[in-house]
Amino acid sequence: MLVREVMSRDVVTVDVEASLRDAAAVMLSNDVGSAVVTVDDAPAGIVTEYDMTWAGYRADRPFSEIPVRKVASRPLKTIAPGATLHRAADRMQRQNVKRLVVADGTELEGIVTMTDLVHHHSEFLQAARELDAKRDERTTD
Repeated sequence: MLVREVMSRDVVTVDVEASLRDAAAVMLSNDVGSAVVTVDDAPAGIVTEYDMTWAGYRADRPFSEIPVRKVASRPLKTIAPGATLHRAADRMQRQNVKRLVVADGTELEGIVTMTDLVHHHSEFLQAARELDAKRDERTTD
């Protein structure tokens, strides 16, 4: 199974010069837990609910006074739309992230989250079983 089959295509973005309050408003209105941070409309980082909570606590200032650029996680962790879900899960584990931005070069295509992988777990397992069966057929012939 491929990332493009399970990713969310409607990616919420926020400009690098926005405040955390602006980012929170966009995330809340779209009911998402993160926003891709853009520079000149190109993906450059990501800001999550956790990033916001930590920044607000650490800075002890209103979100309207904290710029997204100070909080965004960089470098952006990405994956190609044609990558397998196995590769996405492995990358999330190795990089200790819950989201990967799906990009084709610098073109933002979507986002895949740990939740997406869980929701498609049974399909993912079925695809893995089918690949194993094909491999077994080749080795027994």
